[in-house]
Amino acid sequence: MTIPDTMKAVQLTGHGGLDKLVYRDEVPVPKPAEGEVLIRVSACGMNNTDVWVREGAYGSDTDPETVSTWRRGRSTLSFPRIQGTDTVGEIVAVGPGVADDRIGQRVIVDFSIYNRPPGDDSLADIDYIGHGRDGGYAEYTAVPSDNAYTIDTDLSDAELATFCCAYLTGEHMLERAALKAGERVLVTGASGGVGSAIIQLARARGAIPYAVTTPEKAGALKDIGAEDVIFRGEGDLVEAAEAVTGGAPVDVVADLVAGPMFNDLLRILKMEGRYTTAGAIGGPVVQLDLRTMYLKQQQLNGSSQGTRKDFQRLLGYIEQKKVRPLLDRTFRLSDFHRAQTEFMAKKYIGKLVVVPDSLWEEKGAAYAGD
Repeated sequence: MTIPDTMKAVQLTGHGGLDKLVYRDEVPVPKPAEGEVLIRVSACGMNNTDVWVREGAYGSDTDPETVSTWRRGRSTLSFPRIQGTDTVGEIVAVGPGVADDRIGQRVIVDFSIYNRPPGDDSLADIDYIGHGRDGGYAEYTAVPSDNAYTIDTDLSDAELATFCCAYLTGEHMLERAALKAGERVLVTGASGGVGSAIIQLARARGAIPYAVTTPEKAGALKDIGAEDVIFRGEGDLVEAAEAVTGGAPVDVVADLVAGPMFNDLLRILKMEGRYTTAGAIGGPVVQLDLRTMYLKQQQLNGSSQGTRKDFQRLLGYIEQKKVRPLLDRTFRLSDFHRAQTEFMAKKYIGKLVVVPDSLWEEKGAAYAGD
């Protein structure tokens, strides 16, 4: 195919509101450097990280209100930046050192920039595509060849774009907490992208997930694997957890909400239980009674993104159909403001995906829901 010189893309121009996201139609198409491939993007999933980076909402070690990006104190974010982590598409060109036979491959992108050699699973230097370099909210994106994986699946591109960030984050959370078959895990924020992924990923491990959610979302979460649900904000959380588990111990809490419920979550967690978190949509600053943690011998694990091994394990789950896509709707790339507004409203289960206008009829229209 003929690759154009310019493309349509959504660029983040600074920290702030939706006005900082600008749809432009004369953005230069990137040239793949050595070891890189150029992907014609067919779908890209939306994530909370996009919003929080736009808002500069990560704070600092000493001031939670400080405007900061995802890499506190060592940011690689520069403006304008094309965000978008969950990229699916076709390789249309390769840079030096990459075999020509990669051209034409349909791929899903591991969005992590590891900054470590293969075999080194430390995430101490982690960055990601869409932050440290341009991502998938565009018609084309260039990524390292090693990050572009072929996958054996009959899922559509829009469906495949629901997995990457949310499921990799969820898988690493469960890996950090060493969740095992037969154990019980309580999931907060269960209807969101990561929470709904954790429910499925827990089942893939043979564990038993319980979801904290709202009544209108309970049925859908049971359909994807939740053993039972607790309704957020209705009564005592600790008593509700004991009721749904029949008094059985909760081995792991996978928390994406935090806020006022944080200390109750530690109360629910058993002796020697493991707490794991990758988000705090209910409030990042919490009250912690350290006596609860140390008297119960609990482990607290912070988690973000995942390792190469986590990503490869996720690909296996997808190919083996142990997890399934939860695609709520698709949006045209040119309608990005509406897409992110709907995303922030959180009135859906699973994921929202954007599709370039040039591929809308082929890749996105069937899932638009309007």
